Amino acid sequence: MRILIIEDEQKAANYLKKGLTENGFSVDIANDGEDGLHLAMTEQYDLIILDVMLPIKGGWAIIQELREAGKEVPVIFLSARDSVHDRVHGLELGADDYLVKPYAFSELLARIRIILRRHPLQQSELLKLADLELDLVRHKARRGGQTLDLTVKEFQLLALMLRRRGEVLSRTTISEQVWGINFDSDTNVVDVAIRRLRKKVDDPFTLKLIHTIRGVGYVIDEAA
Repeated sequence: MRILIIEDEQKAANYLKKGLTENGFSVDIANDGEDGLHLAMTEQYDLIILDVMLPIKGGWAIIQELREAGKEVPVIFLSARDSVHDRVHGLELGADDYLVKPYAFSELLARIRIILRRHPLQQSELLKLADLELDLVRHKARRGGQTLDLTVKEFQLLALMLRRRGEVLSRTTISEQVWGINFDSDTNVVDVAIRRLRKKVDDPFTLKLIHTIRGVGYVIDEAA
């Protein structure tokens, strides 16, 4: 799943990105409100983590513009502003949750998962295709009853492909979703990652699930 962090403190944003990435999320960061709103309006995210006090455009204005534009993406405010008035104001503007800094990462992660479970646009936390299963909460992958030992990126890549089963994903799309929007898609990192994933997901089994669409990209399905 893809999360946008709108946070002007680079160190805090990087810490948060590292933790979320380790838990299987694909994460983008915007360091001011203007860039954050642009990404939120133009890209597809499963959830946004939003600070209140931001350069150029504040968090209150961002969520207002998102909701006025009909964007129902879940939003969690993560802010040092801890008054009851601030928390209530954030929720009344349309936020799904409000967490005060300093915070425990484990609590934030739990709140993210709760929101993703209840949001109607979100998909199941257990992705399946044939005898392949991907448990997003437990970060486990199994095929034919056997546990697959996947790296974080391999897990994210497989999750992306399973969520968009049957859809041919270009290398650019994959690099944006798994490695971040600034990733240089001219490299062969995507091809290398797919090759390694195939060795674990497909090579030991008769039925091949990951297919190459020549000149276009990759698709996962029971038939190409």
